[in-house]
Amino acid sequence: MADLLDFINNLMWDSVLVYLLLGTGIWFTARSGFIQFRHFTHLFTILHGAAAEDRSGISPFQALCISLAARIGCGNLMGVALALTLGGPGAIVWMWLAAMAGMATAFAESTLAQLYKVRDADGNYRGGPAWYMAHGLGLRWMGVIFTLFMLCGYGGVFSSLQANAIAQSMESLMGISRPVTGLALLALSALLFISGMRFISRLCQWLVPAMAMLYVLLALWVMAAHAERLPDVAVLVLTSAFGFEPAASGIAGFAVAQAVFQGIQRGLFSNGAGMGSISNISAAARAWPPHPASHGYIQMLSVFIDTLVICGATAAIILTSGSLDRAGADMQGFRLIQQSLLSVSGHWSVLFVTLAVFVFSFASIIGNYVCAESCLHFFRLHPRRLVPMLRLTTLAMIMYGCLEEIPVLWQLANLTMGLMSLTNLIALLLLSHTVLMLARDYNSQRGVGKLPTFYRANFPGIAAQLSPGMWEKPVITK
Repeated sequence: MADLLDFINNLMWDSVLVYLLLGTGIWFTARSGFIQFRHFTHLFTILHGAAAEDRSGISPFQALCISLAARIGCGNLMGVALALTLGGPGAIVWMWLAAMAGMATAFAESTLAQLYKVRDADGNYRGGPAWYMAHGLGLRWMGVIFTLFMLCGYGGVFSSLQANAIAQSMESLMGISRPVTGLALLALSALLFISGMRFISRLCQWLVPAMAMLYVLLALWVMAAHAERLPDVAVLVLTSAFGFEPAASGIAGFAVAQAVFQGIQRGLFSNGAGMGSISNISAAARAWPPHPASHGYIQMLSVFIDTLVICGATAAIILTSGSLDRAGADMQGFRLIQQSLLSVSGHWSVLFVTLAVFVFSFASIIGNYVCAESCLHFFRLHPRRLVPMLRLTTLAMIMYGCLEEIPVLWQLANLTMGLMSLTNLIALLLLSHTVLMLARDYNSQRGVGKLPTFYRANFPGIAAQLSPGMWEKPVITK
């Protein structure tokens, strides 16, 4: 089974997805006029406002925090460590480059998710790739296929991997047995699943920024402690990334192709740009400014924070400490990060690494669940019978991840990521004219000093595709 999955993943990733992911990001970057660079400062100006009278969705800042919770997980810690070990120091460069292109892809998928969102039976916003496939392309079957892929990944496999990371760190670093960790995770997860999206959004609103800021400060401390190594590290990273000399790691030298593959694949697992999953959270939020493109900007910021900041912090901790040069087969993942911290932190690094793994991975579990439950509404607008089944399945996979060594699940995760991305990227490219039209409309209004506001009546070509009552009368309060 593992060999078959490995063959399929290698075929899909090596032959199709690496090029399609980069190509799609570059396409939207070029066609939008390098939107993620020209409008970078704008990313930080749209979080303070909201349509306060609109109670159908969560706030833009809450959407950012939930999306960060789903993005930031073991991929930002162990995933980066694995990419550096297998792909060499240059893997972080390709992770960053892919993320920069992926910011434009995230803009596209989240803008479309906002445009084609609907209200469920309780009056809450729902939407995502399945909706823009069904309504924007008229291909409901494509939306069904995407939803099944997403339920497999976010409803089980990805959360199982996050739970496994928590259980491994607790057992290895703190001596807490896996069954005990599993039972604790089950109780916490069940409590939050039942509490609903609004409670989860309030929790993520303070938990995720606080932990992310603390982690970045720690990385800056490690860099300051090894300031004399920074020039050498910069040279090593660049030569490894672009093949000016053979890439080096603690195990062996690797070719540029390996750095590219590891950087892009681990980067996708970390930030999800192009997978389409996070756009379900974007669709659940109210828009401010009242225009679909506003959440495209918010999710560009989310990708930037996840990969260029948090993954960059992990890479800085490992590379500047020099621990990668000494890494052996028994020093990978969180052990490599812990060893990197020992030189400046002493033995309390064990506690910090355990805490970081727990907070990032557990936040990702609840963020994954929010994505899965949101996409479940594509089948029925009020799936009262399906939601309990999803909760039980997710809880079972969390416990499984805590108790078992799961190499096959890593292969399943790569396969699921690939299938979701392949389906979503095709839809994005087919709808690229709509994305670019919305981006031009948003920025033309900004250019003349107006608050960007979207009225469906001004776009007769797509008005019939939109949900009844949506985007007809924007709520504008400040």
